[in-house]
Amino acid sequence: MCATCGCAGDDVRVTVVGLEAETTHHDHPHEHAHPHEHAHPHEHAHQHQPAADARTHTLELEEAVLARNDDLAALNRAWLAERGVAVVNLMSSPGSGKTTLLERTIAGSSRPVSVVEGDQETLYDAQRIRAAGARAVQVNTGSGCHLDAVMVRRALDELAPEAGSLVVVENVGNLVCPALFDLGETRRVVVCSVTEGDDKPLKYPHMFGSADLVVLNKTDLLPYVDFDVNRFGTDLRRLRAGVEIVPVSARTGEGIDAWQEWLAEV
Repeated sequence: MCATCGCAGDDVRVTVVGLEAETTHHDHPHEHAHPHEHAHPHEHAHQHQPAADARTHTLELEEAVLARNDDLAALNRAWLAERGVAVVNLMSSPGSGKTTLLERTIAGSSRPVSVVEGDQETLYDAQRIRAAGARAVQVNTGSGCHLDAVMVRRALDELAPEAGSLVVVENVGNLVCPALFDLGETRRVVVCSVTEGDDKPLKYPHMFGSADLVVLNKTDLLPYVDFDVNRFGTDLRRLRAGVEIVPVSARTGEGIDAWQEWLAEV
């Protein structure tokens, strides 16, 4: 169980999609952790203490989990840098259009693209990515609500991305927990669709405040929804001054060139 957000993640499955026979590995989330990724010395310090200490224990446990994840993310980042591989952590709520955006991204990319797909269940999105022409590994988190550095490293080992390529991690659809976990990525991108409402940046400040770019998707629907683009941008920049917003319609292709140009600089 994830001590930070409370999600259970004991049945993580990593599946290489597109082989003649799909290969699935059932992993404990920390089974492939770096050998130095041991329990924080204070992690169990209060487990036999009176109930009054429970809050202190919870705080220390959360800090230990995040610190271990950050250590492993740093190892991922170094491993990727040695190979000249860029990684974009693509985050959003469910239904924002991340996978459709990726299909267009793959079709128009000037360099090889591979994808780590994060979902609680199914291989649907990874199969779509394979059909679009990119290699894909599906990470099913069971009841877990986010990917972490260990899961991503396991997926990267399976992908073995080539030098100079781009890896996109399509994180589990969730505007809360994925923002807390560094994966070793080069850049963080948040996709928000106009159908979700223009109040999302202030409702989910940790997510939007950590974004290197925000893709505003489904702009072809702006005439039909109540979405104030100016308010969205103003609220976003209160959290992250200077962050760029790229309006796109993954369905029609409008704005995709600007998105591809940004990716080319990652």
